[in-house]
Amino acid sequence: MTEILADPLGTHPAPTLTLVKDPTDPEPAVVDPLLPVVEAVDRADNPLADWLSVPDAPVLPAWARSAASIKANVAAFVRLTWWHTQYHGFRVPKYLVKTVLLAARGFFRATMGLWPTLSAQDHTATVKALRAQVKVKPEDVDLAARLQMAHFERTRTRRWRFGAAAAGVAAAAVGVMLADPILQAGIAGAVVTPLAYLGRGKETHLLDQGAPPLRVDMSAQQLNDALRAAGLLKSGRAGDDEKDAPRVSCSMGPVRDGRGWAVIFDLPRGGGKTASDVLAKREVIAQELGVDEIQVIMSRVRAAKGGNAGRVSMWVADDDPYLGKPNPSPFATAERFSIWDPIPFGQDARGNRIEVPVMWQSMFFGGLPRRGKTFTQRLMTAAGLLDAYVRHYVADGKGGADWMPMRAVAHRLVMGAEDDAIEALKAMLAELLVEMERRFAILRELPTSICPEGKLTPEIVQRYNLPVIFVTVDELQEYFTAMEREDREQVINDLCRIARRGPAAGFVSNFASQRPDADSVPTKLREIITLRYSTQVVDRASSDMVLGKGKAAQGADASVLSEDHVGTGVLVTGPASYVTVRADYLDGTGFALLCQKGRALRQAAGQLTGDAAGDVTAAADASGVKLAPILSDALEVMRHSPRMFTTDLLAGLVNLDEDVYGDFNAEKLAAELEAAGVKRTSKQVKISGANGAGYQRRDIEAAVPAEILLAHG
Repeated sequence: MTEILADPLGTHPAPTLTLVKDPTDPEPAVVDPLLPVVEAVDRADNPLADWLSVPDAPVLPAWARSAASIKANVAAFVRLTWWHTQYHGFRVPKYLVKTVLLAARGFFRATMGLWPTLSAQDHTATVKALRAQVKVKPEDVDLAARLQMAHFERTRTRRWRFGAAAAGVAAAAVGVMLADPILQAGIAGAVVTPLAYLGRGKETHLLDQGAPPLRVDMSAQQLNDALRAAGLLKSGRAGDDEKDAPRVSCSMGPVRDGRGWAVIFDLPRGGGKTASDVLAKREVIAQELGVDEIQVIMSRVRAAKGGNAGRVSMWVADDDPYLGKPNPSPFATAERFSIWDPIPFGQDARGNRIEVPVMWQSMFFGGLPRRGKTFTQRLMTAAGLLDAYVRHYVADGKGGADWMPMRAVAHRLVMGAEDDAIEALKAMLAELLVEMERRFAILRELPTSICPEGKLTPEIVQRYNLPVIFVTVDELQEYFTAMEREDREQVINDLCRIARRGPAAGFVSNFASQRPDADSVPTKLREIITLRYSTQVVDRASSDMVLGKGKAAQGADASVLSEDHVGTGVLVTGPASYVTVRADYLDGTGFALLCQKGRALRQAAGQLTGDAAGDVTAAADASGVKLAPILSDALEVMRHSPRMFTTDLLAGLVNLDEDVYGDFNAEKLAAELEAAGVKRTSKQVKISGANGAGYQRRDIEAAVPAEILLAHG
């Protein structure tokens, strides 16, 4: 027995507890002074235990247990009602014709049902039957005939009345034809409706049996069957009913949700399976549901959202959710953007907007050629174009036209993977490392009131002129395969330092490669990248090279994408977070316009620096002066070279735009440049001790109109 002595007035700081041994107690009681004394309801000696036990079953049905489920069901009901309204609305003329035909049949049936009574045909049939029999007495036949005649006489008045009624109906019909249309419709409905009802048959339905065109149907039974076939649920014991086998419990659905079915379910305990096991069986589950695995979107439901290790959220689309017209990027019409905000990136299968925060992050894009990898990578850079306090360092190993518009904005722009471009890349990385260390030195000296976490802030950016630095490198494999081993190792180490330490100093790394293997993009560089995106790849191993080891087994598998999924990829944002995204579309023209907007913003803020400030082609574009295309393209190819052999210049032009320069030779190139105003001071150039036909960059720059040079300063 426990005696608790407490001060009822609360004058003492804590109650005094005294334990008194009851001789009937088998063991001394132990009381925690910090916990209240609670009696268990389900004690064996409690006679009310069964009555007071709270059932485990939920009070509400599955579809009403969450706001999301109720919203999805209501939306599905509205869509279903609207579909049926349209479906039957288009068939109203058909239903009217069908009603008239049924009414005609009903009139025929009514007439045929009354006529035997009015005409005594039933007695006629009896007389004929009696006469056909051999052993029938003559008096019986005579009696039947007399009865027939008597009935005929009795019904003479009925026939006259029926004929008069028919004539009256005909006259009324003529009168109705001259009446008000509303009255006509009412009378017609009053007459036709009972006749049509009389004319119906057992298999006759006035309305067509329309069903919404669902390509995929789902029920709890189908879900359980699919999971059981995938080995995620145990089968019932031999001889047992299938209903006794383990089943999932659905906390929501299956319900219609947009263009698909949504369900949230818990795996049964005791089966030894987890949500991760379900994600790994995506392909098998899709096959059992009769859909392609690209239509099955699954994810774990974490504890923060009311989930557990065995709860899975699944959405099954009616068809491929990543095909159709691409979604235009919001940047196409935007005027400004803050890089500190999450970047609009695309939409998931259900049409939800996906935004990606990039501050303090590094990014890697991979995938096969011509799957939209560069277009997607440019979305990130496009966000930085509309923020005047973002400084761009760009290197494109392919040296094509994809990144050429960045000459209007980029502080440093490296195009191609030739020797001079590789040297320019090395110099750019060295400059970035010096700037990174300079920033860390500044941040260390700032008081905690200004820099509380030792990292860049929007206030520090403008107060100390330390803009966010976007480091964009496309086609990494082109640089690594063109470099000597020592240069390659040095560049890899520099990129790793920038990706690892740079975020705290305001560096955002944005790397991409077509071949993300160990030779093209070393593992030590890929493994420190925080955000990864992969378009279609050839197999799961390649997908893991881009997205991270083991990600395919978790469901983040870019190999399930097809060649039709251009601009669609798998985005990994954390160790267990991924989503398949159809990236927003921003074409080359739109990107070039953004670069011009970015240049204007930087000029107004005094942030136009580096190569962009000294680029005469970009200055011409900004001022609206049209340069001859051959001039701007030749200057772009010779960006890193004061002089260049004719053969190398031709190769660079072809790489820049094969459609335009594919058939150029030395003579045609000389003629085009001369027509554009280029006057060569010498037709021979000397490079690395070798003489050959070539061009001086200063000769081509001299052909630029003087007003551009004056405006450029």
